[in-house]
Amino acid sequence: MLILFTNAHVFAPEDSGLCRVLIGGGRILGVSDKKDEWSAAGATEFNLEGRRLIPGLIDGHAHVTGGGGESGFKTRVPPVPPGQFTTAGITSVVGVLGTDDTTRDTRSLLAQVHALREEGLGAWCHTGGYHVPPVTLTGSVRDDIVFLDPVIGVGELALSDHRSSHPTLDELLRIASDAHVAGMISGKAGIVHLHLGDGDGGLELVRKALQQGELPARVFNPTHINRRKALFDESLELARLGSTVDITAFPVAEDEDAWPADVALLRYLDSGAPADRITISSDGGGCLPVFDAQGEMLHMDIGKPSSLIETLRCTLNNDIPLEFVLPAFTSNVADILRLHDRGRIQPEMSADLIVLDDNHDISDVMIAGNWHVQAGEQKIFGQFEQQQSKEQQ
Repeated sequence: MLILFTNAHVFAPEDSGLCRVLIGGGRILGVSDKKDEWSAAGATEFNLEGRRLIPGLIDGHAHVTGGGGESGFKTRVPPVPPGQFTTAGITSVVGVLGTDDTTRDTRSLLAQVHALREEGLGAWCHTGGYHVPPVTLTGSVRDDIVFLDPVIGVGELALSDHRSSHPTLDELLRIASDAHVAGMISGKAGIVHLHLGDGDGGLELVRKALQQGELPARVFNPTHINRRKALFDESLELARLGSTVDITAFPVAEDEDAWPADVALLRYLDSGAPADRITISSDGGGCLPVFDAQGEMLHMDIGKPSSLIETLRCTLNNDIPLEFVLPAFTSNVADILRLHDRGRIQPEMSADLIVLDDNHDISDVMIAGNWHVQAGEQKIFGQFEQQQSKEQQ
């Protein structure tokens, strides 16, 4: 079935003005500013009446199997149901393992990624987790990336964190080299997605890797850069060297030595660092623990996929132009992950689209041409979401 959006204010992510967008076969077939384009195509028309049409959000870091486990088996977070992503406007997601890469492994992560794909989402993952040597399916980081379709990189490998393996420079370089070469062979991202903790070491090991190795800076992809203000400043310099750095949309207390995601994004964009090397992820399904000086967990929260759209809404409520911040949620993420058909509204891209209302809330979500949310109502449910919905009725 052909679908034609008319009177859509398209942010592709750049502001393209009022356009008509033709959808067919799960793809964007055309975008035009001509009023009568495709009128005779026999398409089902949706008049957006000037509402904003944006690319689906890409979440480059989510614990799709659930994170946690830092305070016993009962603290293992359950898998994230697909509706938590789709209703939050996330049309593509990359799954990671965290602290617990023992009771959870690449096998279980791959299984959950395939399940999300069967539910209609775009889904990929990284092999490995916090620790060295990385947990893999094939026994090799390089082979996992080359031969396992959903695997696009390695991570989240932990640095400057008491839960990490405290990798040496040689270990980091070897893992990064395997990821880089695998990316070259397969055409995938081939990145090392790096968890940054609260430790004083910060990005020192990454700086040494760039100084003493031959790997391009794009291979190193640190996340949680806004968890400490000094770490954020370090990350600006790393971005200037060519790395893409990632802000996490987690809650930040007023007296905390951290930047909220919306503040961090604007500080980054105002710093003069390359605007195409900043992304934002949700850490959805991940454990957000607070530890004492002895490494004992005091309390924990759970990351929410909805934190992405909430961060975008915060910037828009402060009168920041949508086209200024939107790439960090869409095209920039697609570029570092080499998801070549995501993150933009243009011909041949996957028809992953969001309609925003005047309050910056999500009205509609389409993934590969299928409606997952319409008029604020979830239309497609995951297998167990559907069962829960029936029981509630």
